[in-house]
Amino acid sequence: MKLLRLLRLTVPVAAVLAAFSAPGIPAEAQVEPQSEQSFDGYLQLLAARARGEGVSEATINQMISGLTFNPRVIALDQAQPGSTPGSPPAFWPYYRDHVDAARISGGQRTLRDSAALLPRIEAQYGVPGKVIVAIWGHETNYGSYKGDFDLARSLATLAYEGRRRDLFASEFVALLKMVDRGVPRQRLVGSWAGAFGNPQFLPSVYLRVARDGDGDGDADIWNDRADTLASIANYFSDAGWRRGEPWGVKASVPAALDRSLLTSRLSAPSCPRVHARHSVWKTVGEWRGLGITPQTAIGDSTLAVLFEPDGPGNGAFLLTGNYRVILQYNCSNYYALSVGLLADEIAR
Repeated sequence: MKLLRLLRLTVPVAAVLAAFSAPGIPAEAQVEPQSEQSFDGYLQLLAARARGEGVSEATINQMISGLTFNPRVIALDQAQPGSTPGSPPAFWPYYRDHVDAARISGGQRTLRDSAALLPRIEAQYGVPGKVIVAIWGHETNYGSYKGDFDLARSLATLAYEGRRRDLFASEFVALLKMVDRGVPRQRLVGSWAGAFGNPQFLPSVYLRVARDGDGDGDADIWNDRADTLASIANYFSDAGWRRGEPWGVKASVPAALDRSLLTSRLSAPSCPRVHARHSVWKTVGEWRGLGITPQTAIGDSTLAVLFEPDGPGNGAFLLTGNYRVILQYNCSNYYALSVGLLADEIAR
């Protein structure tokens, strides 16, 4: 699941601990990432928080001992590209990069190799195997690259740096809870941003949805195919996937369509800029009445929004509520579209 400046220890420790336990630490209480001594002090704050949330002392000592600040993680975080507000990049070049022949063939091979597992997982969670496999392919190319950063070091560094302190401090503590649950320390490697395993879960997500898909008592999403597939399926089920409903379909739109009548006035509680590019909700039957023709089968009573990622005349989609479930995995129209389209290509 493709996520992702801090505490200055010149104030008294008691005051820092009080601030850390509050909903947010004020911006003026930011640390200097250049100071290793301050980083060591901040680790003690993380330890105190973990201790307060029930993490064992043995785990705290095991996970914090010897940790050092990782400047490479901060450099990678700061180098992430941003898009210009109001001027999203073109979708189809992104599509060609993420739904290429190698990823499609890899997904088809994974689907075949998982034939003994997927019917049971689909029946239990209601999520199509092609969508589960497409997530795996999009996140780590079916496990070919999962990251080799030490997760504890990365998460502690990102929390210390502070731009998204609340997120990464919480994820660090969740990582410690994973160890208390029995996940081996040597398994805890992943991306520089703290995601890991075949589906690239964050620690809090792992604690919530990871599943033991083969009954061996270990939810190993790093190495075990059954656990990986069951955990992705459970993520989608937990996020509200509607059994039997497609994620969306390509559609043909008449040139004369008056799009000014289709603007949504709803404000989404999450991913507002992503959802702002979608139309009002209508049934597929109502869209047909406006001359919009789905290119594959979809029920006329299904609710959908119209989305033209590159503008009129450059491709259109009718997107269902299940598309919004994919957005819960990664809040990006292009991510969700490419996952859905990859899933369809895999299943051909």
